[in-house]
Amino acid sequence: MQKPKLPKSVKPEKTPSLRWLKFKQWLSKHRVSVAIVIGAIIITGVFCFAILSINSSSNITLFSLKSKKAEKFYSPLTGIEVADESVTKAPVTGVMIENSPDARPQSGLKKAGVVYEAVAEGGITRFMALYQNDKPALIGPVRSLRLYYLNWAAPYQASIAHVGGSGNALSEVRNGSYRDIDQFYNADTYWRASDRYAPHNVYTSGEKLDQLNDSKDYKESTFKSFDRTDGKASTEPNATQVSIVFSSDLYSTSYSYDATSNTYARSLAGAPHTDREEGQISPTVVVAIEVASELRPGNDGYEDIVTTGSGKAYIFQGGTVTQATWQKDDQKSQLQLKDADGKSVKLFRGQTWVAAFTPGRGSISWQ
Repeated sequence: MQKPKLPKSVKPEKTPSLRWLKFKQWLSKHRVSVAIVIGAIIITGVFCFAILSINSSSNITLFSLKSKKAEKFYSPLTGIEVADESVTKAPVTGVMIENSPDARPQSGLKKAGVVYEAVAEGGITRFMALYQNDKPALIGPVRSLRLYYLNWAAPYQASIAHVGGSGNALSEVRNGSYRDIDQFYNADTYWRASDRYAPHNVYTSGEKLDQLNDSKDYKESTFKSFDRTDGKASTEPNATQVSIVFSSDLYSTSYSYDATSNTYARSLAGAPHTDREEGQISPTVVVAIEVASELRPGNDGYEDIVTTGSGKAYIFQGGTVTQATWQKDDQKSQLQLKDADGKSVKLFRGQTWVAAFTPGRGSISWQ
């Protein structure tokens, strides 16, 4: 006997399996327990996710704090660590400071970051002291500018503090390409001291120079100076006594290395060279460079130092000497110091004194 055929649109009902019926009966009987277990699983999952998120966030925060704590900033002028990035961009000011016997002892030299020393005229040396972060309360005596000091200062994007200058120096510094803060046009920033006689008595201060720079919108200096590194006293020193002759004995300098402070105590004309307010001047690095000279344009008979090109350099730091080469590509390029392989010589962090002497009239020796 054949089974009756159903219409195609009508499907036979499926009978639930015995296993499914038993599961439904069990679930109905234990539904409270099942709900508790599922709830516990959900809560545990949420809790674990929250813990992982907190840990992840904490790790990121901790990493961020460590990164900020580890970040350090260094003065581009001296290489010394400074408080924050803004300090590395502070405006640089170069001050022309006299070195005739009537100008001694000077004020402010000890706190300069870099000092350039050379003959200004008649065998008399003069300093250009560069300041960025450490500003003395008193700086001077301030004297006139020479073109070669301006050439050394230009790469630092420095304001130039001076009292007049040679004709070619004034023509250059006033051409609009420099930050000229000549006393002739900014008299309120300078004053004449009563305890010395003219022209050896013009002074200024870090505070007044800062105010003048700010008023002229000279609020930042961006530059590349000497490459720097951490320095230690050498265990095999070979240059602990250094002598540099510029002209006569009145302007001859010497340096005595002190391993404890890792600095060179400076002497001038056979006596310790002191800052009137701060005491013994002791740079960390002394650089002596051999330079040529040429007659200054005009009829005054004075010479200018040739600052571009290259020549011999002697670098004293850590009790040792490195014989190197100085190079300055053009007027506004930075003075570079290179070893025998043409690589930049890294200077120790701290005050650097650059002495430019002309062979024949001047000389360098050490022991």
